[in-house]
Amino acid sequence: MNLTLPRGSRCLLLGANGAGKTTLLRVLGGKHLVPRGSVSILGGSPFHDTGLASSGSLSYLGGNWERDVAFAGFSVPLAADFGAGEMLARAASLDVKNGVGQRRMETLIDVLDIDPEWRMHRVSDGQRRRVQIAMGLLKPFDVLLLDEITVDLDVLGRADLMRFLIEECDRRGATVIYATHIFDGLDTWPTHVAFLARGKLRRLHEFEELKEELEGGRLLELVEGWLRREEAEAGEEAKRGSAPARGGSGGACDDGGVASWSNGWAAGRMTSTLKNSSNAVMRM
Repeated sequence: MNLTLPRGSRCLLLGANGAGKTTLLRVLGGKHLVPRGSVSILGGSPFHDTGLASSGSLSYLGGNWERDVAFAGFSVPLAADFGAGEMLARAASLDVKNGVGQRRMETLIDVLDIDPEWRMHRVSDGQRRRVQIAMGLLKPFDVLLLDEITVDLDVLGRADLMRFLIEECDRRGATVIYATHIFDGLDTWPTHVAFLARGKLRRLHEFEELKEELEGGRLLELVEGWLRREEAEAGEEAKRGSAPARGGSGGACDDGGVASWSNGWAAGRMTSTLKNSSNAVMRM
């Protein structure tokens, strides 16, 4: 896969569940060990060149602030008694050059409508998400990778964040890749659109190129058409035996399911697929 985007671009990363969007973003964000040189972003290897992430040049925002608790299950919110303002101020204090950290923190608090007095064990999921986003954006980024990060935000919060990202791209030449299934308010947001299917990049367009297809319609309708066609093609290939059906693991076992000998891990997945695997928390 070769994804080339100019500085200042805002790229929507689209595709069905299981297409590979999260895997791609996590690999680009340096979250998984890959051979040196197999992935390059900003001229470096995101896993090995740790300065990319520590400097804030490369920023990845995805998932939730969660933990796994034995006998309770997955996705237990991290809800310690911290103040939102305390967390942000502590992180902003690490970047004191020309007061950038403090000014940026104040801007993000305003954009995301965060009350510094919030206690993190008492906030809603949406309020916790706002603080998580602010923490992730405190350092000025060159490349920002977003994986469904706005799912808990209300309409105003999401609109304000999208406008802030446009300003970051236009003013600083930053680049944003945003994977989402929510298209409300995005009809004019992107400069580029990338479409993944079955682990491959099927389409990469400048948004201007799509104006003819979008005429009289919306981005949602266009993407739905791509997904329907891809689903039909995948079904035809599966019938011919040349590809696994949608949702198959692509080789984990002969029937396209999860191989018991793999201890619950299926090809291309980041986590265990079996509840009773030793790699998963046992849930009663």
